[in-house]
Amino acid sequence: MERFLPLSQISALADALAAQGRVFAPVAQDGSVVFRLYRPGMRLEFGRMASTSPKAATFPPTEPLMAVHRTGEHKTPQMEETLPPRGRTVVLGCRPCGARGKEIFGPVFLGVAHDPYFARRCDDTVFVSLVCTQAESTCFCSSVGGGPADPTGSDVLLVPVEGGYVARAVTERGQEILQHEAFQDVGPRSAQAEAVIAAATAAMPAQYDFSTAPEKLLARFDDKEFWERQSAKCISCGACTYMCPTCYCFNITDDDLGLESRRIRTWDNCMSYLFTLEGSGHNPRPTKAHRLKNRVGHKFSYYPSIHKGVIACCGCGRCIKHCPVGVDIRAIVHAAQEYPE
Repeated sequence: MERFLPLSQISALADALAAQGRVFAPVAQDGSVVFRLYRPGMRLEFGRMASTSPKAATFPPTEPLMAVHRTGEHKTPQMEETLPPRGRTVVLGCRPCGARGKEIFGPVFLGVAHDPYFARRCDDTVFVSLVCTQAESTCFCSSVGGGPADPTGSDVLLVPVEGGYVARAVTERGQEILQHEAFQDVGPRSAQAEAVIAAATAAMPAQYDFSTAPEKLLARFDDKEFWERQSAKCISCGACTYMCPTCYCFNITDDDLGLESRRIRTWDNCMSYLFTLEGSGHNPRPTKAHRLKNRVGHKFSYYPSIHKGVIACCGCGRCIKHCPVGVDIRAIVHAAQEYPE
């Protein structure tokens, strides 16, 4: 199913969707583009890829898991699971790589250990993705199974054409979105959309070959000098993990408020010294070299070995673009691949 969304109707569509549920959309803020909960009147920014990822729609930075109420004469604790309320959320204007992120790490939450919080959010969230027409120097989605018009994880793909977007439904939920009155008959614009996608695909940078990465990274596992060189300029700030659409590490804490307490899940950062610090004081990853080895190895070696070859990276390049010291995960993997045996 295809429809046409005129540029003049984007705000009207966002307003209508927000009236029916939550809408996450990219907006300009302090010189950057970030995803925010949309409110009527906000100016949407579709021209630049957001610094933050849309991951928060299905895996929030902070999420209550359980509430404990102490009631009665003896203040007996009563536990209550706090699942997110039902209701549709629309992620409007993300990029295909961002929508694909949840599909990459989803098996962790929906596999043997079924996570009802992530599952409910995925069930209730619709992704309306904007096809990329120009790759940035940090983009490498096509090297990890994606592409500028990759439909994986999206419900609707918006293809930029003259005067607006050709909207293509990928799922039944996407077809429901396209029923809105903001959309018009697509007319002769389908061919133009195909040309846009073909040009964007052809303009992608040369693909990186990561096929040997799993075994090559394992071969360098105990090479202390190699990882010290790769991590030399890293400052362990964690920006790479917090901006990543596929990172899923979290911590669970109990917030004791007296008669009312909460158990909360929050994003955590594997590049932090505290991430693996044990109660005994021992830390199995005491240096940033250890931690960077784990981060890169997990994405390009350990995860693929467990999940049928799927690399735990969508190639969005945020970790490269926004690293304050220019650490490039592509260069690290290639250094391991090209290391002389």
